[in-house]
Amino acid sequence: MLAGIVIPGPASRIVAAHFWAFAAVMALTPCSGLTFPMNISKLEQRVLHALAQGGRIVHRRDDDGRIAAVDCFTREGYVLSDCTLSLFQRLRRRGLIASSGGGPYRATRLGLASVRAQPDNR
Repeated sequence: MLAGIVIPGPASRIVAAHFWAFAAVMALTPCSGLTFPMNISKLEQRVLHALAQGGRIVHRRDDDGRIAAVDCFTREGYVLSDCTLSLFQRLRRRGLIASSGGGPYRATRLGLASVRAQPDNR
């Protein structure tokens, strides 16, 4: 029985399993307000902070279509030299950055929630 709905037969077990799996995923999504601290290195913090302030990561692809090089730009247009290809791959694998529509990579909601607040020294 799921929230007052009764499904007879063996299908009820399958529906219940999918329901609880879906509920568990929704409970851990960043938009639900539950965020868990993530261990982020100092270099990852620096890149995420630049992205949180409006920066972007521009990627270049090789002949096979794989990402070969990345450049991280601050909102002022300066290049952040700490952003390497391996750092970019770590951030993307963790879901802290994402690209939409083939555009530059930007910080996701999870990335914004994971970065520590730092004073802006402008």
